[in-house]
Amino acid sequence: MKRLEGQVAVITGGARGIGEGICKVFCDEGATVALWDVMDSGQKTADRIAENGGKIFFQKVDVTDQESVDAAVGKIIEDHGKIEILINNAGIIRDRSILNMSRQEWDQVMHVNIDSLFITAKAVLPHMKAANYGRIISASSINAYHGAFGQTNYSASKAAIVGFTHSLCREVGKYNITVNAVAPGFVKSEMSDSMPPEVVDAGIAMIPVKRIGTPEDMGHAYLFLASREAGFISGHTLHANGGAMPM
Repeated sequence: MKRLEGQVAVITGGARGIGEGICKVFCDEGATVALWDVMDSGQKTADRIAENGGKIFFQKVDVTDQESVDAAVGKIIEDHGKIEILINNAGIIRDRSILNMSRQEWDQVMHVNIDSLFITAKAVLPHMKAANYGRIISASSINAYHGAFGQTNYSASKAAIVGFTHSLCREVGKYNITVNAVAPGFVKSEMSDSMPPEVVDAGIAMIPVKRIGTPEDMGHAYLFLASREAGFISGHTLHANGGAMPM
């Protein structure tokens, strides 16, 4: 039996990159996936995965808007009756040194990367509580722990996700809901593809397993925490970085 057979999962920011990798892995393991994104390309992603047998549908959702999220959750409950898994993957970067960073660039990152967790949790948790079961997993980052030049906003937001995870797990554990985070390291993406080869090589040289991570690597990290087998793991941040920063 597949590990997520019969379960309904919401994956935010699923149109590309790590989010797409999570969608593929979850569909392979039998989940019905609601792919949320503000980008219309989310439909093409869902179509590609569906062509390979995945049970997936696209909802255009702004995770910073409570009405948008509530409407999407309402539709899922109407059609499927439940939501067992919430993956908070949506996030943005607005990199700039703090002396040059605008207040808007700071606020945009905090709004998407942090405020969205409050909004999605508020919408989904009542249904998990009623079912006495749930998995909430959010995207932190290796840079939450060692920082990065030009990423005071991003690194702060990803560190805040760790605190959110620690606290929420204490509130909802009694309802058989676990709350965890994944902190990816250097992962292949549109951003890494645009980097000069020597920069990519320098990054890989710092990774003990000597390769860049893939979206599917991250998908399997999320899969473990989303599985029923991980029911005694909560409040934890899983570091998926190939050993670049052992924790």
